[in-house]
Amino acid sequence: MKKENGAHKYRRDTLLAHLGRHPEAHDGAVNPPVYHASTILSANMAEWEARRDPSKRFDVVRYGLLGTPTTFALEEAIAAIEGGYRAMLMSSGLAAITAALQACVKCGDHVLMVDSCYGPARNFCEKVLTRCGVATTYYDPLIGDEIARLMRPNTRVVYVESPGSLTFEVQDIAAIAAAAHEAGAKVLMDNTWASPYLFPSFLHGVDVSIHAATKYIVGHSDVMLGAVITTEDMYLPVRTMAADLGHCAGPDDAYFALRGLRTLSVRLERHEKNALAVARWLQTRPEVSRVLYPALPEDPGHELWKRDFLGASGLFGVVLKPASKGAVYAMIDALDLFGIGSSWGGYESLILPTHPERGRTATRWTSEGPSLRLHIGLEDPQDLIEDLERGFHHLRVPAAAA
Repeated sequence: MKKENGAHKYRRDTLLAHLGRHPEAHDGAVNPPVYHASTILSANMAEWEARRDPSKRFDVVRYGLLGTPTTFALEEAIAAIEGGYRAMLMSSGLAAITAALQACVKCGDHVLMVDSCYGPARNFCEKVLTRCGVATTYYDPLIGDEIARLMRPNTRVVYVESPGSLTFEVQDIAAIAAAAHEAGAKVLMDNTWASPYLFPSFLHGVDVSIHAATKYIVGHSDVMLGAVITTEDMYLPVRTMAADLGHCAGPDDAYFALRGLRTLSVRLERHEKNALAVARWLQTRPEVSRVLYPALPEDPGHELWKRDFLGASGLFGVVLKPASKGAVYAMIDALDLFGIGSSWGGYESLILPTHPERGRTATRWTSEGPSLRLHIGLEDPQDLIEDLERGFHHLRVPAAAA
């Protein structure tokens, strides 16, 4: 942008197209170039010393691990879109989760972790934080301001994820944040489902927003990347921890993510449109017990979602009526357009069987039948519906007879 962003009060779609771009610094190139750099040379000792000024450690290019113009461009853009102070990049979403948690706790501290969290986040608490003398208590995602009952004098973090992994409960982030802050704890949020575009986490009291940028920010299923966006007071603690742990992002990955960010709003709009069409059709199917998607009016979390979110992504769950494992696998195997694979957020549709009951300790997940997780991509939704209809035929008819 030729002028400072604040001078124009540009709307978010305009900012998506322009943030992080500085053509005047790159001979007029529209996109920031990819800097493949580890060593950064200084012209003289005065410049060397200036770059080593601790107060500017994360503001200047001094060593590839700490950032280059490529990574700085993406960090600038995603922080502004979500409304945070600054951002930092890491090699994966899990790296972003673990670094943010480690920055906020020490031996003897206590973490409140939502029971519907991403599985590897729970695994980190149980296998790593425990060894470091940090205790974790899991809580009901629907607890709201009642979380105040679980706060301890040593509670340092309340971790939220909304909607929840696999089961898609919507949390009252503002109420939880108010209770956490009253007790002196920080709120960390996995905001990957909504991306920086659909949930303005900092307006709801979040201190640290965590993203698997691999998903919607990149959007093309070809990059592993994590991002953390923070308030001003949390920036240096988290950024310093990430550097001390050696976390960084590859320059090509940052470049691809910046390119994906330019189309984030139009992709999310299509993901939501397609997902709603498929979800509403699934609600009519005799094989389906319920669809777990907050954008549906029938969903228990719909009112909270409508209050707080600016839209929905393409990821949701489906609970089937009772069916055997073999029948469910036959259904999935019969699909042509839905890939079987981990991750989501790319342009393609995906499906996986899920087992939410295996990862709960504070709450009990019960369902009428097997559950699935669907990511609805950018294909024609009618083709996706017809593909699922063929799959349901195999769910009803034994594979050998189909």
